[in-house]
Amino acid sequence: MCPDKVITPQRGAGLPIALFIVTVLSLLVLGMSQLQEGSGQSVSLQIQSQRAFFAAESGAQSAVRKALDGGCPAVLSASPLNFSADGLAGCSASLACDAVTADIGGPGGDTVYSIVSTGICGNAPYRTMREIEVRVR
Repeated sequence: MCPDKVITPQRGAGLPIALFIVTVLSLLVLGMSQLQEGSGQSVSLQIQSQRAFFAAESGAQSAVRKALDGGCPAVLSASPLNFSADGLAGCSASLACDAVTADIGGPGGDTVYSIVSTGICGNAPYRTMREIEVRVR
């Protein structure tokens, strides 16, 4: 029951090649996961930025109405606006107003209101801020 041939040890590169392939594939997977995480954070920050823009826009629209009804004191008394609606929950808008009176003529009066609305959404480190300036008379 003994074999006729003597078994000689095999010499091959299978194990080093397999380890190399496993190492390269694991580094590739790690790099792709980090890329995916960075992309996800970028999208999240972009959404927060859009929410801050809409908060600033909503604050500006509210301030225009208040400025036309009661002037800058009415705008400043309403600042800051804190939103609770689903899309803007956790966002706020800070308002600033400046009135200039000049002889403009025509309809709409002679007072021009410059309103700056700053929308802020999120918490650190993902806090975003957008600013809108509106002039109305």
